Amino acid sequence: MQQPARSISTNQTGIHQNLQKVVTRQLLSVSQRPLSSHTQQAFEEAINWLGKWQGELILDSCCGVGESTVNIAQAHPNARVIGIDKSALRTDKHTSYASALQNYLVLRADLNDFLRLLVANDKKLTKHYLLYPNPYPKSAHLQRRWYATSALKDILELGGILEVRSNWQLYIQEFSAALDIAHVKNQIALFESDKAMTPFERKYWQSGQSSWQLTAHL
Repeated sequence: MQQPARSISTNQTGIHQNLQKVVTRQLLSVSQRPLSSHTQQAFEEAINWLGKWQGELILDSCCGVGESTVNIAQAHPNARVIGIDKSALRTDKHTSYASALQNYLVLRADLNDFLRLLVANDKKLTKHYLLYPNPYPKSAHLQRRWYATSALKDILELGGILEVRSNWQLYIQEFSAALDIAHVKNQIALFESDKAMTPFERKYWQSGQSSWQLTAHL
């Protein structure tokens, strides 16, 4: 029997007091961290797969086992969809969720590096999904949350429609606040659907937890 999903436990009671300072710094910084070799190889695989493709490009960041990537590919048959996750343990399980669709690819890569490579190669996204990323709910872990890392700058540069979901409402509120700091309009809403896109989403709903969604046109 599947265990119910645990609810978020945090020592934060509201927007992190250092959010403004951290986000502002990240928006002005340039990452000097060396690119990981496995991500460079994954990026080359993605570029070869895309070939001369000039149509819609969608990124499914932190895709886990890639169930969401398949769902996105089905919903956007005229687009090319790339799912990225840092865990080989998760991407190796994609065979259980794989589809015969030819318009998607699931890769193991460091998302920070993959985003940097997309920007460096002048790629633009039509849509960017960030579904149920690890929220790192401890206050001390603020700078592990995507909107408080150097990745935010690349996310903004890649453009498109950004869609973020979480079962932790404060994560979505902080993401919204980070976009406000970057002068990007965004909307927050309670997300409701009849079909779960990811295993996490399914577990949260079965456990009676709500999903919160942020959308923004970058």
